[in-house]
Amino acid sequence: MKIDGGLMVANPSDAGPAARWLEEIGYAGAFTFEGPHDPFLPLAVAAEATRRIELFTAIAVGFARNPMLLAHTGYDLQLQSQGRFILGLGSQIQPHIEKRFSMPWSRPAARMREMVLALRAIWRRWQHGEKLDFRGEFYTHTLMTPVFDPGPNPHGMPRVFLAGVGPVMTEVAGEVADGFFVHPFHTQDFVRDTTLPALERGLHKSGRRREDLQIACQVIVASGDRPERLEAAKQACRAHIAFYGSTPAYRPVLESLGRGELQAELNQLSKRGAWLEMATRIDDEILERVAVVGAPDEIAGKLRARCAGFADRVSLVSQTSPDPAAWAHVVRALSEP
Repeated sequence: MKIDGGLMVANPSDAGPAARWLEEIGYAGAFTFEGPHDPFLPLAVAAEATRRIELFTAIAVGFARNPMLLAHTGYDLQLQSQGRFILGLGSQIQPHIEKRFSMPWSRPAARMREMVLALRAIWRRWQHGEKLDFRGEFYTHTLMTPVFDPGPNPHGMPRVFLAGVGPVMTEVAGEVADGFFVHPFHTQDFVRDTTLPALERGLHKSGRRREDLQIACQVIVASGDRPERLEAAKQACRAHIAFYGSTPAYRPVLESLGRGELQAELNQLSKRGAWLEMATRIDDEILERVAVVGAPDEIAGKLRARCAGFADRVSLVSQTSPDPAAWAHVVRALSEP
């Protein structure tokens, strides 16, 4: 099983040493996300400092951009990393797309499907010289003059991973993507009953098999090598889970715990800005079923028990032990057959 670590830096210039450390201790991948900083710039820096580790966005917000912009960014990072880049995309939710990014929102699953198809049409034009004639419901790309055509990429076209929670978006990933990110806000029951069947439907629709799709399970981890550090980590994870739980689209995950009514309460608290109070609503049962919790020497076994039945790789969303050697042990343990 591959294991990926977060490349969370406050300054893109710090991404080189951080990615090199992840590579040295055995991580298979390093990922950024669309948070307080741009998700692509650190990967450009990391590409120059590493030789083996895969570099990917987990995720960049697709609907904040258009297929042509994503095509250029993905193609260039694939070139710079010598074939190690994965373009991971997610939809975000309607208020952020409209109010934060000032972009249109409509039928997100259909739009994401078309975005991936448009990306591939653009890349095929550059890679194979095919005529660019993509005409969809949401995107139209029919113009590519030689001055804007980068030509064939010696490392091929980037892989595209999609993230999703609901069954419709997850099915789209199974149909058109190279990989799927299981959202950090999940339970084993939700993955078994909702995620995996939706992926299978998408694979069947496109005539592909399970081995044609890589599943990356993103997992919230609360760990500490001392009781007080573990408790602090658990509190941080409660806040993280509460933030996700406040989103109406993620209510089915809470319903898989028999706690669907909590979503409305968390949502109201979020509208009041009561972030600290929200965390108090995440009790031990929710914490333990959504996150992986334990001392550093327990984490590898718990992650394997959570993900080994379906995941090809695991992405650690929160790792809170300050001891690098402890995480090197986790990486080695998970990388073993």
